[in-house]
Amino acid sequence: MSGADRAKQAAAEAAARLVESGMRVGIGSGSTVRHLILALGRRVRAQGLRLVGIPTSTETEALALTQGITLAEPDGTPLDLAIDGADEVERGTLRLIKGLGGALLREKIVAEAARRFVVIADASKMVETLGERAPLPVEVVRFGHAATAQRIAVLGGRPVLRRAQGEAPFITDGGNVIYDCPGFAPIRDPFTLARDLRAIAGVVETGLFPSHAECALIGTADGAVTELERPA
Repeated sequence: MSGADRAKQAAAEAAARLVESGMRVGIGSGSTVRHLILALGRRVRAQGLRLVGIPTSTETEALALTQGITLAEPDGTPLDLAIDGADEVERGTLRLIKGLGGALLREKIVAEAARRFVVIADASKMVETLGERAPLPVEVVRFGHAATAQRIAVLGGRPVLRRAQGEAPFITDGGNVIYDCPGFAPIRDPFTLARDLRAIAGVVETGLFPSHAECALIGTADGAVTELERPA
C-alpha cells in the first residue's frame, strides 16, 4: 500500500469509528470514501453495526451494497452524520473544493441534510487558499451549456468542458455536464463566487463548500490522523 493510500485509509477508519448503530449516515464519493465503506462493512459483519447509508453516487451505492450496508435516498429526515472526501481543504477555515469525481450536486444535498458533516482526506489535499491545486467544478445543465459557459467565462473562470473517454462530455449522475474552472484561483471569497455562479441560468451547483464541514480528519503516510475543527 502506498503512503497516500495508508493516509486515506487511516482517515477513513477514524471516521468509521464515529458511526453508531441506528444512525442515518451520508456516504460520500471518491477514493478515500472507498476505504470508509470497506471499514463500515467490516463493522457490519464483525460487530452487527446497523446503519442506513445515503450514497452520493452510483459508484458509492454499488460498493456499499457489496458490504451489506442498508441504503436509502434522502427523504427529508435529517441525517445524523455525513462523511465525504474533498479535493481541497483550506487550512484554518475548512472551506472545501469538491467535485473532481463528478458527484458534487448529490454530495452537497447530502451534506446539507446532515446534522454533522465530517471530511476525510490525506494531507496532500490541504491548501492555504482554495484553487491552489484543483480547478473549481461547476455543474451545468446540458441544454445550452456552451452559452452558460460563456457567462461563467465573463466572471473569469476560464471554463473547460470535462470529457469522458474520447470526446464525449462527462455526464454526472444527475444528467448534467461539468465545466472545470481554473481561472477563479485563488478563491478568497467563496461565498460571493458561489452566489454569482448560482445566479447564472443553467448553473446547477458549484464545487464550493465554504461552510459545511464541522471537522476534517487528515491522514498521513505513517497512519497518523489529525483532527481539525472549523473555527467558531
